[in-house]
Amino acid sequence: MVFIKGSKLISLFKQGNLVIPLFMLQSYKKLNLKLGEFIFLMYLYGLGDNLIFNPAKFCSDLNIELTEVMEYISILTEKKFIRVEVLKNDKGLMEEFVLLDDFYNKLSLIMMEEVNQCSKSDGSNIFEIVEKEFGRTLSPIEYEIIKAWLDGDMNEDLIKEAIKEATFNGVSNLRYIDKILYEWGKLGIKNVADVENHRKKRNKVKNDDSDVDLDIVEWNWFDEDE
Repeated sequence: MVFIKGSKLISLFKQGNLVIPLFMLQSYKKLNLKLGEFIFLMYLYGLGDNLIFNPAKFCSDLNIELTEVMEYISILTEKKFIRVEVLKNDKGLMEEFVLLDDFYNKLSLIMMEEVNQCSKSDGSNIFEIVEKEFGRTLSPIEYEIIKAWLDGDMNEDLIKEAIKEATFNGVSNLRYIDKILYEWGKLGIKNVADVENHRKKRNKVKNDDSDVDLDIVEWNWFDEDE
């Protein structure tokens, strides 16, 4: 039996982790990748942007042969998940980089397809309403935020009211709308009728000095960039 010294075990534990977002795990079969190809792609993804093409490092990190690394690179390039291009590095010198833009585009398409299916299945037009109010196409992240509202059984009419509130305040920012919904939730506002009652009480506070709970006073929304 081979025993590994404690210091060696600790160094193994400190080598780092490969973090794979849940959405990617749920979607990997739709990407038409074999498990080994997917794991190698996730390894590249975990290394971040501005990834220098360094097969020797890939071999060392994954403990696989160079021929296997090059095979994965070839397959992922052929399937249009990655590109290897010669670009200028930080020092102005030409160097080979692995680009994952094509992979991100594929993920965006999958995400949008799921959102569209969700919209068709429940008859929701929230996505179209937000795009119309913002005057632009929503980003994949924004689609996910709206989808999370709907999946969380958020009252659809309440979402529309929050969109109106944001538009009234001249803000085209989904995080701003999310903040409105969050604040309404803290105040126990669950439907349009609750919103109207809240607005009436808020206006009453503005118009006179009556003793009304300070929670109904109009709050200052976060000024966030998109």
